[in-house]
Amino acid sequence: MTVTRLGSGGPWEALYGYSRVVRAGDRAVTAGCTATVDGRVVHVGDAAAQTAQALRIGLAALAEVGAGPGDVVRTRMYVTDRAHADEVGRAHNAVFGAVRPAATLVVVAALLDPEHLVEVELEAYLGDR
Repeated sequence: MTVTRLGSGGPWEALYGYSRVVRAGDRAVTAGCTATVDGRVVHVGDAAAQTAQALRIGLAALAEVGAGPGDVVRTRMYVTDRAHADEVGRAHNAVFGAVRPAATLVVVAALLDPEHLVEVELEAYLGDR
Protein backbone atom coordinates (compact mmCIF):
# COMPACT_ATOMS: atom_id res chain seq x y z
CA MET A 1 0.00 0.00 0.00
CA THR A 2 1.25 3.45 -0.89
CA VAL A 3 1.13 6.17 1.76
CA THR A 4 1.30 9.81 0.73
CA ARG A 5 1.85 12.54 3.34
CA LEU A 6 1.50 16.20 2.41
CA GLY A 7 1.89 19.37 4.43
CA SER A 8 0.43 22.79 3.86
CA GLY A 9 3.28 24.79 5.35
CA GLY A 10 1.12 25.70 8.35
CA PRO A 11 2.87 27.00 11.45
CA TRP A 12 2.48 23.86 13.58
CA GLU A 13 3.11 21.03 11.10
CA ALA A 14 6.92 21.03 11.21
CA LEU A 15 7.01 22.06 14.87
CA TYR A 16 4.70 19.26 16.03
CA GLY A 17 5.57 16.67 13.36
CA TYR A 18 2.37 16.01 11.43
CA SER A 19 0.96 16.19 7.91
CA ARG A 20 -2.06 18.20 6.74
CA VAL A 21 -3.35 15.18 4.80
CA VAL A 22 -2.38 11.52 4.59
CA ARG A 23 -3.58 9.13 1.94
CA ALA A 24 -3.10 5.45 2.73
CA GLY A 25 -4.45 3.23 -0.01
CA ASP A 26 -8.14 4.01 -0.51
CA ARG A 27 -8.45 6.30 2.56
CA ALA A 28 -7.46 9.92 3.00
CA VAL A 29 -7.60 11.82 6.29
CA THR A 30 -6.83 15.37 7.26
CA ALA A 31 -5.28 16.68 10.41
CA GLY A 32 -7.41 19.05 12.42
CA CYS A 33 -8.23 22.10 10.30
CA THR A 34 -8.94 25.52 11.76
CA ALA A 35 -9.47 29.00 10.41
CA THR A 36 -5.74 29.71 10.35
CA VAL A 37 -4.61 31.37 7.12
CA ASP A 38 -1.02 32.49 6.57
CA GLY A 39 -0.28 31.86 10.24
CA ARG A 40 -3.12 33.93 11.70
CA VAL A 41 -6.67 33.17 12.78
CA VAL A 42 -9.33 34.61 10.47
CA HIS A 43 -13.02 35.23 11.19
CA VAL A 44 -12.33 35.84 14.88
CA GLY A 45 -15.54 35.52 16.88
CA ASP A 46 -17.55 33.95 14.01
CA ALA A 47 -17.91 30.19 14.45
CA ALA A 48 -19.84 29.68 11.19
CA ALA A 49 -17.23 31.51 9.12
CA GLN A 50 -14.41 29.69 10.92
CA THR A 51 -16.12 26.38 10.12
CA ALA A 52 -16.48 27.29 6.45
CA GLN A 53 -12.81 28.30 6.30
CA ALA A 54 -11.65 25.13 8.07
CA LEU A 55 -13.72 22.99 5.69
CA ARG A 56 -12.22 24.79 2.68
CA ILE A 57 -8.73 24.08 4.04
CA GLY A 58 -9.57 20.42 4.64
CA LEU A 59 -11.16 19.96 1.23
CA ALA A 60 -8.20 21.63 -0.48
CA ALA A 61 -5.89 19.17 1.28
CA LEU A 62 -8.04 16.22 0.24
CA ALA A 63 -8.03 17.49 -3.35
CA GLU A 64 -4.23 17.25 -3.33
CA VAL A 65 -4.54 13.48 -2.91
CA GLY A 66 -7.42 13.06 -5.37
CA ALA A 67 -10.48 13.28 -3.11
CA GLY A 68 -13.46 15.61 -3.46
CA PRO A 69 -16.37 16.55 -1.21
CA GLY A 70 -18.42 13.57 -2.44
CA ASP A 71 -15.70 11.20 -1.22
CA VAL A 72 -15.94 12.41 2.39
CA VAL A 73 -17.37 9.66 4.59
CA ARG A 74 -16.72 11.08 8.06
CA THR A 75 -16.25 14.45 9.68
CA ARG A 76 -15.39 15.47 13.21
CA MET A 77 -16.09 18.93 14.55
CA TYR A 78 -14.74 20.26 17.82
CA VAL A 79 -16.27 23.44 19.24
CA THR A 80 -15.21 25.43 22.29
CA ASP A 81 -18.75 26.39 23.30
CA ARG A 82 -21.98 24.44 22.85
CA ALA A 83 -23.64 27.75 21.90
CA HIS A 84 -21.75 27.48 18.58
CA ALA A 85 -23.06 24.00 17.76
CA ASP A 86 -26.00 25.09 15.60
CA GLU A 87 -24.06 27.56 13.47
CA VAL A 88 -21.19 25.08 13.06
CA GLY A 89 -23.64 22.33 12.12
CA ARG A 90 -25.35 24.58 9.59
CA ALA A 91 -21.99 25.56 8.04
CA HIS A 92 -21.20 21.84 7.78
CA ASN A 93 -24.59 21.25 6.13
CA ALA A 94 -23.88 23.99 3.57
CA VAL A 95 -20.90 21.94 2.35
CA PHE A 96 -21.98 18.36 3.05
CA GLY A 97 -25.79 18.43 3.11
CA ALA A 98 -26.06 16.40 -0.09
CA VAL A 99 -23.17 14.09 0.85
CA ARG A 100 -24.24 13.39 4.44
CA PRO A 101 -21.06 11.85 5.84
CA ALA A 102 -21.04 10.31 9.30
CA ALA A 103 -20.35 13.24 11.63
CA THR A 104 -19.35 13.90 15.21
CA LEU A 105 -19.68 17.25 17.01
CA VAL A 106 -17.91 17.51 20.35
CA VAL A 107 -17.63 20.38 22.82
CA VAL A 108 -14.08 20.74 24.12
CA ALA A 109 -12.53 22.92 26.82
CA ALA A 110 -10.27 24.80 24.39
CA LEU A 111 -8.30 24.65 21.15
CA LEU A 112 -4.64 25.53 20.61
CA ASP A 113 -5.22 29.21 19.81
CA PRO A 114 -7.78 30.93 22.06
CA GLU A 115 -9.29 32.62 18.96
CA HIS A 116 -10.15 29.23 17.42
CA LEU A 117 -13.82 28.43 17.98
CA VAL A 118 -13.91 25.25 15.89
CA GLU A 119 -11.60 22.59 14.46
CA VAL A 120 -12.61 19.97 11.90
CA GLU A 121 -11.20 16.69 10.60
CA LEU A 122 -12.24 15.04 7.33
CA GLU A 123 -11.96 11.41 6.18
CA ALA A 124 -12.49 10.31 2.59
CA TYR A 125 -12.82 6.99 0.81
CA LEU A 126 -11.43 6.83 -2.72
CA GLY A 127 -12.20 3.25 -3.70
CA ASP A 128 -10.07 2.05 -6.62
CA ARG A 129 -8.76 5.51 -7.53
